Amino acid sequence: MSGAMAALPAGAYAAAGEGVWRSSELTRGPWDPGHQHAGPPIALLARQIERAAAPLGLTHMARLTASLRRPIPIEALAVAVQTDYAGRNVAHYSATLSAGGKEVARCTALVQREAELALPEGLPGHPLPRAPQPPESSLPAKFPFDAKFTGYPDLVECRVAEGQFFRGPCAIWFRLRRPLIEGEAPTPIERVAVAADSGNGISAILDFRRYLFVNSDLSINLLRRPEGEWICVEARTLVGPSGGGLAEARIYDATGLVGRSTQSLALRLRE
Repeated sequence: MSGAMAALPAGAYAAAGEGVWRSSELTRGPWDPGHQHAGPPIALLARQIERAAAPLGLTHMARLTASLRRPIPIEALAVAVQTDYAGRNVAHYSATLSAGGKEVARCTALVQREAELALPEGLPGHPLPRAPQPPESSLPAKFPFDAKFTGYPDLVECRVAEGQFFRGPCAIWFRLRRPLIEGEAPTPIERVAVAADSGNGISAILDFRRYLFVNSDLSINLLRRPEGEWICVEARTLVGPSGGGLAEARIYDATGLVGRSTQSLALRLRE
């Protein structure tokens, strides 16, 4: 491990009491040095929901939808999870994220029971597609803002499977350099959430220096549980004439397609 990597925090978050997490500088995002990239806090909410569902034998998070209410500061965060409905095979959950006594984000999720199922051969669209290139054949990539401060680019390693970073539609592999929680191995949904919120950035078609294209939500739908350390986000950004946009992505692991994600974008000129 290099000296620079050794000097970084041991994780994006560290436990700071019951339901409270201390944020590290690895969560810092590109829009403001005092605010977090939304990927890590969404992953933190997903982690807590996942833990609430596990005692019921529900282990597949089929849908995760995050609503980002306010910029998330790099400080202590409190998470509260509520079971909205729990049945034999599915359960609905909601979770809130608070900082300084104010709610900054909220997630809802659908978690399912996993069961082996034999499928017939020759189904349309199957076998499921794979990412354009595997991670071992993809070239390393860097965020254009990664040299200016310690933050999200130090949390994740990236490789380009197709296209070009920040130049329109592309496919990027993500792997966590540090765990989401200090001293804890990341779970599949944590890996997906940390990566998926970058869809609007990696597929940007507007100049980052002139425009803001911030998302206030993220929806992830997964058809199976992802496997392995690498998650590929194959994203594209679409923009409208009235300040709105959409980033949509296919999500893969090393064995093939695992789901999709969408983000609603607010487009503005930088002041």
